[in-house]
Amino acid sequence: MPKAKLAAFANRITMPDLRLAPTDTGLSPTRIRIELLSGLTVALALVPEAVAFAFVADVNPLVGLYAAFIIGLITAVIGGRPGMISGATGAIAVVIVALVAQHGAQYLFAAVVLMGIIQIFVGFMRWGKFIRLVPHPVMLGFVNGLAIVIFLAQLSQFKVPGTTEASGHGAGGGEWLSGGPMALMLGLVALTMLIVWGMPRLTKVIPAPLAGIGITAILVIVLGLDVPRVGDMASINGGLPSFHIPMVPFTWETLQIILPYSIIMAMVGLIESLLTLNLVGEMTGQRGGASQECVAQGTANVVTGFFGGMGGCAMIGQSMINVKSGGRTRIAGIAAALFLLSFILFAAPLIEQIPLAALVGVMFMVVIGTFAWNSFKILAKVPMTDAVVIVLVTVVTVMTDLATAVVIGVIVSALAYAWNNARRIYANTYISDEGAKVYQINGPLFFGSSDGFSELFTVEADPDLVIVDFQMSRVVDQSALQAIEAIAGKYEEMGKLIQLRHLSRDCHRLLKKAGHLVVDSNDDPDYELAVDYNVRTGILGSH
Repeated sequence: MPKAKLAAFANRITMPDLRLAPTDTGLSPTRIRIELLSGLTVALALVPEAVAFAFVADVNPLVGLYAAFIIGLITAVIGGRPGMISGATGAIAVVIVALVAQHGAQYLFAAVVLMGIIQIFVGFMRWGKFIRLVPHPVMLGFVNGLAIVIFLAQLSQFKVPGTTEASGHGAGGGEWLSGGPMALMLGLVALTMLIVWGMPRLTKVIPAPLAGIGITAILVIVLGLDVPRVGDMASINGGLPSFHIPMVPFTWETLQIILPYSIIMAMVGLIESLLTLNLVGEMTGQRGGASQECVAQGTANVVTGFFGGMGGCAMIGQSMINVKSGGRTRIAGIAAALFLLSFILFAAPLIEQIPLAALVGVMFMVVIGTFAWNSFKILAKVPMTDAVVIVLVTVVTVMTDLATAVVIGVIVSALAYAWNNARRIYANTYISDEGAKVYQINGPLFFGSSDGFSELFTVEADPDLVIVDFQMSRVVDQSALQAIEAIAGKYEEMGKLIQLRHLSRDCHRLLKKAGHLVVDSNDDPDYELAVDYNVRTGILGSH
């Protein structure tokens, strides 16, 4: 494909323009007010999510609320990206269902502690940087899939209280509201969405999501409307979480039970957290912090495991609410966690009166703002492989989980990249003044292109001196070295001399790691090819 067309495609494959106007992050009274109000909005949105995910995991609702408070507080203080919100999530909840069902909550707490240790190890090893290997089409699929998951998770609120069986991605079982109650619920959701949409056009003194929740809640309470409320899900009243060591046997058998769950939870949590880190970074213009975020998530999960929490990770929906409400510093995340704790300790009766319709309306606006609507235009313009990856990651995210979707998307993208590069290797040939045949190799030489590289040479027809020039190529891996050794062996068998030129210094280091190029052949036991490097000329010559 011509370079101009490739550049055009690159310009089209973009994330939705989520970047916000620069905001003053100095701790002025105005900034602190915005951060606190944003934190309050997030805390209100955290309550039903934490309770619902506790139901998914089949544990007490307070287990989810404690996890949301502890994880949210620790990651807000030491996390890699100010503005991110973490807490109990469905991605973690669906993993631990079988563990809780078979072994009980104490094994869950032990698994969460081990999960945190694994995440801390990943952070100290600085493996979080590998999130940059996630291609842009995978990010698009991640955004779209997660928006759909958030939308589907809200559908359970349109069911009769007490009949809903929460699920990780959908509405679960239970009876749908109908007639007047359904109409009233939809009307309140629409009212909340209208307030969230219109409030910024009137004033930005109060975050639009908070205004939507507040106005709708006041309307419902004053008019005494009979609609589902937070208290219909479960009581959120409780005390401070208490420290205790998980009551499980400290044996090899226990480790065998919890380790698989801990590894899966750790990977799922880190993938979702690091992708959210990138997305928030796109919006706020921030970079870096991946390894710090891994350590923060791990520390938070270790602590929450010792305080009876279910574990968690970054929450894309609440992070979007925070950022779009103006939260830019750590104050908002800390405030959200402390507000949530105050709800549990002091304000449970008041918070339980908030209509679920108001929170659903806010989350629907998050869905609308998160989904990459330009994907529909992009799909018809980008290469087929990128379009397939976008759709594949979106579907797998909805049908299974985010971690599986991202891994599949990365594998498909990597295979497509390898195949495309494997077809791009070719050689320009000419006869030099000294009578040598020169092969100018173009394109990367790696496992995918090694066979094509071997097919470029006409060993029998070539003169006694052959020069292979890698100035326009690059030797990447051991398969490439084997391909070079094989070609050199063929020329040696014909009694011809081969020289390798213009190999880069990093390629030279690769050759050193692989050992000097020596080929042993059963057909010619005396055969030996030694390659030395001339520092002055930059030539690898054979002799």
